[in-house]
Amino acid sequence: MATRKIITIDEEKCNGCGNCTTGCAEGALQMVNGKAKLVKEQFCDGFGDCIGTCPTGALKIVERDADEFDVEATRQNLLLSQGIEAVRRMDAANAAHDRSEHPAPPAPRPAAPQAHGGGCPGTRMRMASPAAKPSAPTSSAGAGMPGQLMPSALEQWPVQLHLVQPGAPFFANKEMAILSTCSPIASADVLSTCSPIASADVHWRFMKGRSVVVACPKLDRTEPYAAKLGEIFKEPTIPKAIIVRMEVPCCGGLTHIVQEARQRSGRQDLVVEEVTVGLDGTVMGTATI
Repeated sequence: MATRKIITIDEEKCNGCGNCTTGCAEGALQMVNGKAKLVKEQFCDGFGDCIGTCPTGALKIVERDADEFDVEATRQNLLLSQGIEAVRRMDAANAAHDRSEHPAPPAPRPAAPQAHGGGCPGTRMRMASPAAKPSAPTSSAGAGMPGQLMPSALEQWPVQLHLVQPGAPFFANKEMAILSTCSPIASADVLSTCSPIASADVHWRFMKGRSVVVACPKLDRTEPYAAKLGEIFKEPTIPKAIIVRMEVPCCGGLTHIVQEARQRSGRQDLVVEEVTVGLDGTVMGTATI
């Protein structure tokens, strides 16, 4: 243990937006019961990249006695929990930190991009115009060739359940698709297969015209999920929630979360439908629950 710089979080100011968990390349922060938490001192490098993503000023760097930053332990945790891309992101952040401590002579700066309102651009809420969306899928001939990508049916951003917010306008007057998904596990060439990956027509069968959230009941931090979904379900113009899960047993946790969320919302009129997708991408069954 040593006296060093480390992040601290004022829970009274934290609004649960989750931006800091995205801004932290080391995975040191997680959302627990709707509040940001430092989960392990060894994962915090003390540079404070997360601070600029916080809209309420809940984060700051302090100097105190803390376990030293452990690069290898952090890298291993990211590999197991988020995959190899997260490790690469952390390494890039560490390289940037090293350059900031040992800067090269300044070079001319390019014109600044248009401001996006602060925080991680990947968490900024966006909605696509329905008019800009094609009404039917195009031919898949030539898929994989430049310019031949199938069009997306997604009309909003973000979609991860930790990042979406109750009351977002894209939830109103639409059914909601709740898709099981998780990060690749980078070991022994094993990939966690989930419904958006397994089903080739997931956009047109499940997402078109609906709001979308994605979550994994096995690998995500699920503690706040039922409460957050319950708040979202309080929107009275959501007529139906469609759970799209894999046949594997662990995906059943997503159904339990949605059932608890409906109970929390107090709504008796919300229809919940469960669609089970096989490992080969075929729909195995549909049930109203």
